[in-house]
Amino acid sequence: MHDRCGHTLLSGSEKLLLREVFTSVQDSESLSGYIRTCVFVRFSPPYRRREMYPPESNSKEFNMEKGFLDRVEDNAAVRVWSEKTQQEKGDSLAEGYESELWDFTRISVTQNDLRGLREIWNSWNDEIKQLFYYNYGDLPCLLDITVDKYLFRALAQFWNPAYSCFTFGGVDLVPTVEEYMVLLNCPSMQADRAYSRPVSVPPFSKKLMRITGMSEQWVAARIKQKGDSKCIPWGNLRDLILAHPDLKKRVDVFALSIYGLVVFPKALGYVDEAVSDLFDRLDKGTTPVPAILAETFRSLNACRRADEGRFIGCAQLLLAWFHSHFWKAEKVSYRVFSRDYSPLRELVATSRRDDISEEKWITILQNLQAKNVEWRAPWFLPGEILYRCGNFDWVPLAGIWGASGYTPLLVLRQYRSRQFIPATQGLAQCEFSYKDDGYKKKVREISDTWNQTRRMKGFTAGSMATPEYEWWWGRRVNDNIPKPNQGSTQPIEEHLRVAPSELEIIKQDFERKSSEFGKKIEQLEEEKMRLGLDVDIHKLEAEKLRKGKNKAEEDLDSLKTDYKKLRKSIRTAGLGKTPEQWRQEIGKEKTRADQWEKKFHDVRVQEDVLKKNLLESQNEKEKLRARVAELERSLHQHRSRNSVIELRASLSRIEELKEEIGKLETALQDSKIRVELLEVREVADHLQTLAVQADVLSLQYESESDRGRNLAGLLREVKALGIRAKSYM
Repeated sequence: MHDRCGHTLLSGSEKLLLREVFTSVQDSESLSGYIRTCVFVRFSPPYRRREMYPPESNSKEFNMEKGFLDRVEDNAAVRVWSEKTQQEKGDSLAEGYESELWDFTRISVTQNDLRGLREIWNSWNDEIKQLFYYNYGDLPCLLDITVDKYLFRALAQFWNPAYSCFTFGGVDLVPTVEEYMVLLNCPSMQADRAYSRPVSVPPFSKKLMRITGMSEQWVAARIKQKGDSKCIPWGNLRDLILAHPDLKKRVDVFALSIYGLVVFPKALGYVDEAVSDLFDRLDKGTTPVPAILAETFRSLNACRRADEGRFIGCAQLLLAWFHSHFWKAEKVSYRVFSRDYSPLRELVATSRRDDISEEKWITILQNLQAKNVEWRAPWFLPGEILYRCGNFDWVPLAGIWGASGYTPLLVLRQYRSRQFIPATQGLAQCEFSYKDDGYKKKVREISDTWNQTRRMKGFTAGSMATPEYEWWWGRRVNDNIPKPNQGSTQPIEEHLRVAPSELEIIKQDFERKSSEFGKKIEQLEEEKMRLGLDVDIHKLEAEKLRKGKNKAEEDLDSLKTDYKKLRKSIRTAGLGKTPEQWRQEIGKEKTRADQWEKKFHDVRVQEDVLKKNLLESQNEKEKLRARVAELERSLHQHRSRNSVIELRASLSRIEELKEEIGKLETALQDSKIRVELLEVREVADHLQTLAVQADVLSLQYESESDRGRNLAGLLREVKALGIRAKSYM
């Protein structure tokens, strides 16, 4: 039905929905504050067709409003397109679909031993680490993320292969390209430069030679065949990292090892050939994120469809992403805006509970509600949203062993944008392997579509989901995933408060008693150690006493020996005489001392006379020398006038004078030598001997009778004479 102006009128079976869109205009001079725009939206029940048009207005304000809405229309236009596509093509699964998935998937998350990688990383200095961060981002943080196998097994039960997302209770969550880009934090990555498997793959040896810088012989000798693909052992790469002379090559080989052992851990202990093909493209700015997501989704799909299997995607990165959405943050840290901020480092530093069983995790995730989810990760600052590529209604993802896809429109709330009905048709059939027939054509198609990426702007409103989405989600056909338990009304906190079972109680009691016994054993060990120390101390003290006893015995023997020697010396020196004999001996020695003292006096007198004569002779000698000098001068002056006879007479006289001087000097020297050497030394030596004997005897007889004291006095006089004799020695 139309009016006269040609506008379509609303019928009674149509619903008119009036929406108010509030937008802030800050760059307009004529408008300030807020603009309210009324948009009439008509839906045909049950929300099959949607039309939107603004009310007519010829005012300048409306034209400005329309221009502003053209910028925001990107989101609205995508919403119109998505809902229209969903209505025309349907969902990923149609009505009547019967799932072939098992109720429970036995998935293994066995990981490589990463201790060698951690040891190498910890041994590097900051310069090498900064070089790695610049080229490959925060990959080393994955080495410190512990894989909780109970949580991962629980997560796998909620993987929805038909929609390439996790469906927990009443919400859908899936890791996105933008989130993984932020987590890896690599500045050299280009978001739209995705990996694509080449039509002609270079030989494995050529790629390894280019990456490692080693010779073809070295590479060929180390390539192994594991299953249906070629690999290189991690041990060979480790030795190369430790010994390679090129620093850049060491960093490259270390990064290749992380990609092969952590990001794509297909064969434990080996790096797969396909990993080297992706790694060889990284230096050209290629982002590995689409390939990481593709292999994560493909591995989850394979395990779910086979009811079992080993996960060969990056479990560490997936768990880091999950924790960011599960544990609600009270506030966003200002560090998010820092240039050096690393989400993975913060996640590694955050402690997590590891005591929650697999069954408890399944119960928690089975009843998860929108209010329990941290929709936007605290470290994620959303911008434009990559929502499709080329002619695909979603985003295709090319991995290293196959391809998959996902639709970001399914999880717009992770971008802090309002959720509407997504286009999902074709997701269930998008996966293929590079071993399938005709895969090369599909690979080329995916590669071409990544050159035609389409993005949209986010749009935040009061309600995080449209009513149409809520209606659609309730009617959507899902794969076989655990459904919410309607009877469970406990909050997550109650579920996390683990109630111990009887076995756990017994285990806790055993651990408590074991801990008590352990403490007692530790106490006994300490007591044993203490007693051992006491025994060692007593042994040391006993050894010290034994050595002291031996030393005392040696000193006693030495004293005995010295005593015997002293007795022998006394007998030898004749100190065993009687006092009368000593008195006579001392009298004789005193008489001798008096005689020697008289001789000393005479010698002193003679010495004085000789000194006087010597002084006179020296004076005479000086006079003669002066006379000789005078004669020599006269001779020199009158040499031409004096005759030969006079000269000879003068010379003869001079020689006679010199001979007389020599005789006088010789006589004086002989006299002095005879006095000092023959008489003085003999007397002094004898007196010195007597002085030593007198010193010994004075000590022996000083404290006895009066006669002894008199004898000691005589001995002291002898000692004094000996001291006086020292001056003549």
